[in-house]
Amino acid sequence: MPELENLQSSNPRGLPCPDDGLACRFWMHIRQALAIGRELGPVGYLDWRQCAEFSGTQIIGGNPVEKRDLGATIVGDVINTAPVAQWSSLTEKLSGISTSIRLRWDELEDVVGELPPSASKHRTWWSGDRPHVREWQSAGFSVGDVRLGTEVTFIRTPAEDATAHKAGPVASPEPSAPATNNSDNAEQPDLLLVTCVKTKLDVPAAAKDLYISSLFKKQRAYAEVRSIPWFILSAEHGLVAPDDWLAPYERYLPDTPPTYRAAWGAWAVERLELLAGPLRDKVVEIHAGAPYINVIADHLTSKGATVVNRLEGLAMGARLQWYASFDPHSEGVLVSQNENAHEATSSFVTMLLDESQAVEPTEFLGYNGEGLRVPGLYSWWVDDSGASDLTIGLDTQVTRGLIYAGLAGATRWPSGKRSSNTLWSRISGMHLGGRHEFSTFRKTLGSILANTAGSASIDEEALTVWMKQHLKVLTVPYVDADTLGKLEDDVLTSIDPPLNLQGMDPSPIRKRLKELRRNHR
Repeated sequence: MPELENLQSSNPRGLPCPDDGLACRFWMHIRQALAIGRELGPVGYLDWRQCAEFSGTQIIGGNPVEKRDLGATIVGDVINTAPVAQWSSLTEKLSGISTSIRLRWDELEDVVGELPPSASKHRTWWSGDRPHVREWQSAGFSVGDVRLGTEVTFIRTPAEDATAHKAGPVASPEPSAPATNNSDNAEQPDLLLVTCVKTKLDVPAAAKDLYISSLFKKQRAYAEVRSIPWFILSAEHGLVAPDDWLAPYERYLPDTPPTYRAAWGAWAVERLELLAGPLRDKVVEIHAGAPYINVIADHLTSKGATVVNRLEGLAMGARLQWYASFDPHSEGVLVSQNENAHEATSSFVTMLLDESQAVEPTEFLGYNGEGLRVPGLYSWWVDDSGASDLTIGLDTQVTRGLIYAGLAGATRWPSGKRSSNTLWSRISGMHLGGRHEFSTFRKTLGSILANTAGSASIDEEALTVWMKQHLKVLTVPYVDADTLGKLEDDVLTSIDPPLNLQGMDPSPIRKRLKELRRNHR
């Protein structure tokens, strides 16, 4: 047949199994397919060099699949040529490690084979309930730090944590609470760094007292219980000791120029070494957002330190819940109900405006509700392309960033009726999986996008696809359902998301949005 002739002419050694093991498996499967009369279609595009790069080749049933990397299509039965990493090899290597090991990307691929592209693009690939994650967890290890495409640090976890991983699925996105003892098996950092926050006193004070948000209070409590040296990452001052006296300031690191952040990162690490001594072979645990960690991690590792980020991948609400699970005195209230209304509002405003903690809808759905089956607030964010679509539909400028915020699970007043809604059910079931008739946010987006497309109706399926492509969501749990409604009012007044309507001040966007929504009941 022509396909066979094409294949044979592209293989200088002929169809008999060549010496190369990977290519041998490839040709073996080709011959098997031909022997049973399967239609391979136009596969003559393959040359020997491409075939030799394939590993894990197998014939599987399926629909036509476009192999974009090779620029061709295999029809009929699909030839799956994706490399398959051998994670059991990593398990064997880790079995001889007592504490931690840092592997460069090429060193890791020497052990397990070629990693898929998503491993170097998405941090979430290194967490959650995934087969490769379970491999290193079964060996008693967790990922302490990932520099995508550069290196990965594996850290031995306490014995009880490793046992828990073997017994069942990994709880995602929340890691197990850290050990509260100092046994030899527990991971014990040498230094701890926590982030500064926006909410501060109005007068000078010791750094540990200057920052007064709920997040910082929980970070401080965690640091003091660990009984190790701890420091604060300050966007204004670099790195400061808890007792350093500071005046109030207003600076947010992500808003600074790249040159400032680069100098800030080097400065903070040099000061840490000045205050804490040589960093070589030290384990530095960091509790901060990605904008802070990204600019200091390389400087720390270049000095021989191991960077640990226990809260990798957790949204702000889940972080607060993690601290609550660690603190034996916590009653599970993620933002203390003893705080006055102004402080609670300020804390939520800070958390809901931290875009670095927002995640894509696909990643959110991957959490499977862990840590999200509670009341709370959420905020939605749009990218540049999505903002352009909304601008066209509204005929009014919409910019990249925060577009909507809301609540889930608040007690209904004045009746006092309890709500069964949670952050998980609201976002996964109504926003991402429902219909516009049952979701204010979906109706808002659907009305705008229908106008953009010149359609008289809302295309529910296309709307969901658009949301997954252009939006991110951030959640903050808050267990006091009775006061959640009032808290939402105060927060929305402060952050003023452009697509929120109820109770908000008039604006050109809201005026046009109300007109569009009338077309879709």
